[in-house]
Parts: sequence; structure tokens; C-alpha cells
Amino acid sequence: MARARDPIADLRRIAFLLERANEATYRVRAFRSAAKALAGLPAAELTERAGNGTLTELSGVGDVTARCVAESLAGEEPVYLRRLVATEGSDLDAEATALRAALRGDCHTHSDWSDGGSPIEEMALAAVELGHEYLVLTDHSPRLTVARGLTAERLRRQLDHVAQVNAALPEGFRILTGIEVDILADGSLDQDDDLLARLDVVVGSVHSGLKDERSKMTRRMLKAVANPHLDILGHVTGRMVSSRPAGVTGPGDRGHRARTRAESDFDADAVFAACAEHDTALEINSRPERQDPPKRLIRRALEAGCRFAINTDAHAPGQLDWQRFGCERAALCGVPADRVINTWSAEQLVAWTHNRP
Repeated sequence: MARARDPIADLRRIAFLLERANEATYRVRAFRSAAKALAGLPAAELTERAGNGTLTELSGVGDVTARCVAESLAGEEPVYLRRLVATEGSDLDAEATALRAALRGDCHTHSDWSDGGSPIEEMALAAVELGHEYLVLTDHSPRLTVARGLTAERLRRQLDHVAQVNAALPEGFRILTGIEVDILADGSLDQDDDLLARLDVVVGSVHSGLKDERSKMTRRMLKAVANPHLDILGHVTGRMVSSRPAGVTGPGDRGHRARTRAESDFDADAVFAACAEHDTALEINSRPERQDPPKRLIRRALEAGCRFAINTDAHAPGQLDWQRFGCERAALCGVPADRVINTWSAEQLVAWTHNRP
């Protein structure tokens, strides 16, 4: 008789692959909900219910997920999982593969503390499985209320929670503290300076007034880039090239799906020159619906002497593997690994963020 597999791990793996493939939210939720519902069940009861066909009596478990559990307990790779594995992904070319292999972490991720769909612990464990050495947690700042941005008090509580989680994570991996802070209309950053100074990494992004006229948007970005607390300028044009992926399950995405959106208008040469002057990294956002900045601007930033951060902006565990999309675009633009800050170790990255001019 075949040795039983771990059905909870198989359900979570299926959810991860669905997220990575940008499948519909309800599909992802079905498998994550089932994994959560069954995780606290005694092993004997799980086996008994799978045998007598009563798994679906449990809230959160449907016919498809129950079938996967039964197959796992029988020692078989679930058919659903086998099909996903057989059809996953596409090969990267040599340059993109080398760049992806050089990355040691991700500097822009979200959890269910703001508009992400999963707890911090799940995001961290998924990063471990991908071979990352660190994950920077960058939930939103207060004024982005639609994304449940963190007030100063909630951010302080999150810092305490991250310290507890880090103590339980595998040796050699750590969560770095951070924030995706809103760049406000006047170019200031949407969080207390004393808190920004405590964080390991600060990503700053424009989320409002994206249609501001050119000179106003340029002034706004230049002031933000000059702020010593800002380490990475996030999704710089704000564009959306397609509808928001369905795999995001966080509360910030309920009831408002993004449409395509044009790039914000600003003096890119001036902004990139300021990034180079202040040693602020420019994000290459890997989200399929963003692809931000476009390749023509990546090339201009490279010529200006900018550093880069290839980030996923992940809101779910499976999206952490989207870095390959950013690596493809960076490689096409000739971005070398030594200009990408998340090829550094966690110690090198934090030393840089705390000692920038």
C-alpha cells in the first residue's frame, strides 16, 4: 500500500500554483479554505472522513478538494495537482534565468494585515520554499484606506509580530520590516518619520492623483526621492496594462477591479537622475498587470545610473514566483545583476538602506 502524502501540503501547493498562474480568486480560495479547515483536524478523523465520504460536511471543503485529500491519503499525487504541474510556467532565456538565480529576496510584498490575502507566516514559508533568504514585508500606509493601510499603532504591532515570527522561521531566512508608503500630493511620505527610520526597507509609491499634470507629478516624485527614508521608488508610472489578476484575495480588492490605466506623466529623466543622485533604487514591478516601468524607461534609468529592485508586489504566496516576469524584462533591457539590490544579502541590503546619503 502506498504511503500517504500530506493532504494539507498538497492543497496549499495547488493554491500556490493557481495563484502563480493567475487563476480566478474563487479557485484559489477553495483550496486555501479547505487547507485551513482541515489543518486543525486530528489525523485519525481526517482519514476516517476521507474513507466514509464525509469530508464535504465540513465548512470550506467541497467535492474537488475532498477528492484531492482522498488521493493524497492514498499515497497518490492528486490529479488536480498533477495537471497543474504538467502545464506550469514557461522557460526563461539564459540571461533572465541567471538574473533570477542571483536574486536573494523580494523587497515588496503584502500580507493580510493590509490588502494581501494570506498571513505573514504563509508568505514567509512560501518564500522559503522558493529559495529566498529574506522577504521584505511592505504593507500599505494609513491613507490608502481601501487597502487597510496601517496606522502608526498597527505598524508598531506588526513590528512586534514580525519579531515573533522570525524567531520561529528556519535558520538562514528572515522577514525584513518595511512598508509601501504612499507618496502624498506634496511629495511627503505617509507615515511617521520615527517609524520609517526603524524599518529595514521603505518602498514609496504614488497611488492617488495619477493624472496630475506633468510638472506637479515631477515635483512630487523629486521631493519623495530626496527623502532620506525612501529606499525604493515603486511602480513609477502607475500604469495598468491589463485588468487586475484574479488571484488576489485580500480585502483591498473586494468590489473594485482595476481597468487598464495610462502612465502618469512626469519628467522621467529628471526623476531617474534624482534616483541616481540620492541612491534610491527604481522598482521593476513584476506584476503581470503592471509591467512597470515599461522597457523604454528601464533602459533610460539604466543609462542614468540607477539601481533597481526586481519585486513581485505579491499579495498572495503564489505570486512570489512572479519575479521571473521582472527578470525577463530586466534582462531584455540589459540590466546587470550588480545593479539590482535584491541580489545582495539581507545584511548588505539593510546596511545600504541605513547608510544611504
